[in-house]
Amino acid sequence: MSRSRRKIPFLPVTTAESEAEDKRIWHRRYRRAEKQRIKKNPDVEPLSKRHCSDPWKMDKDGHHYWADVTAKMLRK
Repeated sequence: MSRSRRKIPFLPVTTAESEAEDKRIWHRRYRRAEKQRIKKNPDVEPLSKRHCSDPWKMDKDGHHYWADVTAKMLRK
């Protein structure tokens, strides 16, 4: 991965390293809600993904275009 670079300078607006913990919590909530829905009434439509989480409440809450970036910032 030493030659792997971002092609477009959209970088996260955050100080967090990762969203892994937020995603783990969200998926746990979503799976639990789906299991309860299926037990109660399996004929009902599946829940929307927005039902259990909001991406704007996660640690990494968006990306921004950076015009003046260094090569170090574009590394993956």
